[in-house]
Amino acid sequence: MRTLLFFISILTLSSCSVSHYLRREIKNSPVLSQQHTGVAVSNINDPKKLASWQDDKYFIPASNTKLFSFYAGLSALGDSIPGLEYLEWGELLIIRGTGDPSLLHPDLPHSKVLDFLKSRKDQIFYTPYHFENKRFGPGWAWSDYNDYYQAEVTALPVYGNIVRFTGGPSQQYSVHPRFWQKAMVFDSTASGIEREESQNVFHHPKLVVPQGLSQDVPVRMSDLLTVQLLSDTLKKEIKLINIPLEIEVQKVNSIPSDSLYTRMMQVSDNMMAEQLMLLYASANGLPLNTEKAIAHAIEHHLADLPDKPVWKDGSGLSRYNLFTPRTLVALLQKIYQKVPQEKLFTILPAGGKSGTLKNLFKEGPPFIFAKTGSLSNVYNLSGYLVTKKGKVLVFSFMNNNFTRPTSDVRKEVERILTGLHEKF
Repeated sequence: MRTLLFFISILTLSSCSVSHYLRREIKNSPVLSQQHTGVAVSNINDPKKLASWQDDKYFIPASNTKLFSFYAGLSALGDSIPGLEYLEWGELLIIRGTGDPSLLHPDLPHSKVLDFLKSRKDQIFYTPYHFENKRFGPGWAWSDYNDYYQAEVTALPVYGNIVRFTGGPSQQYSVHPRFWQKAMVFDSTASGIEREESQNVFHHPKLVVPQGLSQDVPVRMSDLLTVQLLSDTLKKEIKLINIPLEIEVQKVNSIPSDSLYTRMMQVSDNMMAEQLMLLYASANGLPLNTEKAIAHAIEHHLADLPDKPVWKDGSGLSRYNLFTPRTLVALLQKIYQKVPQEKLFTILPAGGKSGTLKNLFKEGPPFIFAKTGSLSNVYNLSGYLVTKKGKVLVFSFMNNNFTRPTSDVRKEVERILTGLHEKF
C-alpha cells in the first residue's frame, strides 16, 4: 500500500511540476503578455492533462488544420492514393478525378495514373460532373491568387495546378510544363512572375528568376484546361464530357499515401491538404466537396473531441477555422494510435532536422515532432515532445493576435518547450 501511495505521489508531483512550470513561464513572459495564448500538454496515452493554459479557448489554427486533414486521410485511405476512377463503355473510356494531386506533380513520386492513361488506346473522355467545390476555400485571400501557396482546388489536378519557373545561367529560365512557354509576356514593371488575375498570361521582367531559384505560380484552372494539359502531355486528344457516372466505376491507384502526407506536413503544402479532403470525400462516396467531407469526418471520426471544431478548409488558409488546444491534443492522441511512432516522426517536421522546424530546436537530437501553423499575427505549434527521461508528451501551443514579429513568438515557444524537454 505504501509503495502504491509513493508512486501516486510521484505522478501527482510530476503533473503539478509540469503545470507549475508552464504557468510560471507564460505568466512571466514579456513576449506573450499582450496576446492570446493557449497551451495543453498531456501524456501520449492519457486523456488527463498534465498542464494547461486557456486550453478550452478557441484559436485560429492556421496550418495546424492540416492535422485534421491528415487524420481524415488516415481514416479513409489505405497505403495507396486512389488516383483515378474510370468506366469502360464500349470503345470509350470515361475518367473522373478523385482529388488526387499527384498526376505530373513536380514534387511527388511518379503517378501510376500517367502510365494507365498512356497505355489506353480508347477514346478518352473526362467528366468533372461530381466536382462541387469553388476554386478557393472560404475565407481565403483572393488577392493571393499569384502566390505559390494558393493553388486552385480541382477534381483532377495536373502538374500541381502550378507553373514552375526556374532560373538558369545568362538570364535564361525554364518553364515547366513547357505548355506555358507561349503564355509569357515581357513586362519591365513586373516584380518576378505576375499572372493576370483572370487568365493565364504571365508577365515577367528581364531577369525572370535568379539562377538556381524557382518560382511557382498558380494556374487559373478550368475543366477545358485540364483536358488541354492532359492532351498535350499524352500526345492524344482527351475530350470533355459532363455526365454523371452512376454505375460502379473502377479505380487506379497512383502513389503511396505516406508520400503525400509527408510532403503536406514537411513543407506545409496547402494544395496537398485541400486535395486530401477531396480524396476523403471520394473514398466515402461523396461528391468532391470539402464542406461535405468535413461534416462527414466530424460525424464519423471526430465526434469524441473535447470541443467541436469550427473546420472550414483542408489547409488552414481560412481564418474561419477555430480549434482549442485541448482538442488538438486529443486529435494528436488519435493520430498516434493510427500511425507507428517511428513512421509518424518521419512524416512530421523534426526539430533541428527537417521541414518547417529545421531551424528550430537545434540543440541535440530531435525531441520535437510537430506541425507549425502561421498566418499574420498567428503562430501555433502542435505535436509530440520527447523529454530527456524518454517520456512522450503531446502538446498544442497556440498564439493569436500578437503584434510583435512572429520570430519573437516562435523563439519564446521554442524556449518554453525546450525547458519542458529538459526538466521533465
